Amino acid sequence: MTTQPSIEDSATGNRVLRVVVADDHPVFRDGLQLMLADEPGVDVVAAVADGDAAIHAVLRDPVDVVLMDLRMPGVGGIEATARIATERPDTAVVVLTMSDDDDSVFAALRAGARGYLLKEAGAEDILRAVRAVASGEAVFGPRIADRVIAFFSAAGLRGAAATPFPSLTDREREVLDLVARGCDNPTIARRLFLSEKTVRNHVSACLTKLQVASRAEAVALARDAGLGEQSTNSPERRL
Repeated sequence: MTTQPSIEDSATGNRVLRVVVADDHPVFRDGLQLMLADEPGVDVVAAVADGDAAIHAVLRDPVDVVLMDLRMPGVGGIEATARIATERPDTAVVVLTMSDDDDSVFAALRAGARGYLLKEAGAEDILRAVRAVASGEAVFGPRIADRVIAFFSAAGLRGAAATPFPSLTDREREVLDLVARGCDNPTIARRLFLSEKTVRNHVSACLTKLQVASRAEAVALARDAGLGEQSTNSPERRL
């Protein structure tokens, strides 16, 4: 991993924040780009319409912050965030979306997002978030912050229970939990904002690490460990 070079304004000597905007709605994307372009010390290096283009922009040039929508064609915001967090950990991702459901919020956090704002946020809030995450802080909109605090407070009350299947990654365990709930691959892909191919790869990895030969055996082990819920409404399907 290489450290991104420091970029400074030649006139002021202050650090210039390089930002990528990723949103498939052209009106919102262009408005956000114009708003950021008017801010001193901020340089919008790319404004793109999908997660794949956001990944390429970050891998191509040094980027401090990505403002990332979740629901985009092709590679979605969650998968793009996870890729950026892995390959460019110095780049902070702030999710900026209409989605305020728990699945979206916590999937983004697990993927590595350092901020989560709703599109109702004002320009000052967005600019403050860009500067904050670039300095290493985490930023959440008011409604999102309350939910995150409540979640971790509840987790603390439950105590630190042993994590089932420690050989699995967090994402693989998340996929296994949904498999144990009776979800098929297309459903899991929609829930986690992943491609079906990525889900198939995660399921295959689970079977290998659990040393089982079938999806049904994996479901049985997962439910014995407390994952998933018994369901008779969602048929389990073969890989």
